Amino acid sequence: MTVVQTQDVGEGSPLLEVDDLRVEFDTYGGSVKAVRGVSFSVAAGKTLAIVGESGCGKSVTVQSLMGLTPMPPGRITSGRARLRGVDILGRKEIDGREIRGREIGMIFQDPMTSLNPTMTIGRQIAETLEVHRGWSRKRALDRAVELLDMVRIPEATQRANQYPFEFSGGMLQRAMIAMAIACEPAILIADEPTTALDVTIQAQVLDLLSDLQRDSGTAIILITHDLGVVARMADDVVVMYAGQVAERGSVEDVFYRSAHPYMLGLRAAMPSSTSDRAHRLLPIEGSPPDLFSPPTGCAYAARCPHAMRICSTRDPAPSDLGNGHLARCWLHSENAPRVEALDYGAGRPASGLTSGLPA
Repeated sequence: MTVVQTQDVGEGSPLLEVDDLRVEFDTYGGSVKAVRGVSFSVAAGKTLAIVGESGCGKSVTVQSLMGLTPMPPGRITSGRARLRGVDILGRKEIDGREIRGREIGMIFQDPMTSLNPTMTIGRQIAETLEVHRGWSRKRALDRAVELLDMVRIPEATQRANQYPFEFSGGMLQRAMIAMAIACEPAILIADEPTTALDVTIQAQVLDLLSDLQRDSGTAIILITHDLGVVARMADDVVVMYAGQVAERGSVEDVFYRSAHPYMLGLRAAMPSSTSDRAHRLLPIEGSPPDLFSPPTGCAYAARCPHAMRICSTRDPAPSDLGNGHLARCWLHSENAPRVEALDYGAGRPASGLTSGLPA
């Protein structure tokens, strides 16, 4: 097995840079263009949230970087991904073992189906260290107990000898985190880490991730559709729709100076913590486009309340709104008409307009 020789990066420099990534899947019905030109970066000690509804390409994006996308039927048709300055997609074939565990750890969405039911928890964590670090079984098992204790599983020595069915959902998620951080990766990918957990356990898992990041300086890529989790955890946000990046920027810009109608729609569909009975949850009408044959224009045009004629015929390029805030929308073109709108039906004036869009 060849190990990727990565380079040290300066403080504040991106650990991972993804540029124009495109992934397709060949099926009997045709080619599914699952990821269409996705670009982002994440630096050490920072959290990048990738947000979007189911099927928008969030998980496929990161899985393709780690060599977890089966090829065939999957194909990376173009794009670059630089890990500490080294292009990890520039080779003919990606051996995921070169970066999985060593450089990038991943917490999968469903720990019950991701863990082997026939192996003890400690053995599964130890196996990661044996494969990637070449440790002896005893040394790896001792470290597995330390990792379980680190992720706050009580009676770690006893728990290491138990099987997945003997763990609760929250404990399984902690065990997955222990496995992901076993080799001290530079980047930790968390794919829906709080799915199917109750609110209390969700908060504990998120606090654990924050503590681990603070102690180790690990970069986190958080894949979720829960905007509350994003607001709590993220430094930067990528909003995906139909395999593309609809909006990208700091969490403050994306949440409080939203510039794409899709992000505005997601905000309007969020429950409010206030007792204002006039606030209504507004669903986004319609369905995402068929990625067997993506639209020639803006992917969101058919559902957008601000759509113009050009939106259905030409795909907009990302507009730079300053401070790294980008939005893929024709309404930010210099020639676009100014949109005077209310705060998505709540009956209140929009709080600040950005290039004609309600904030």
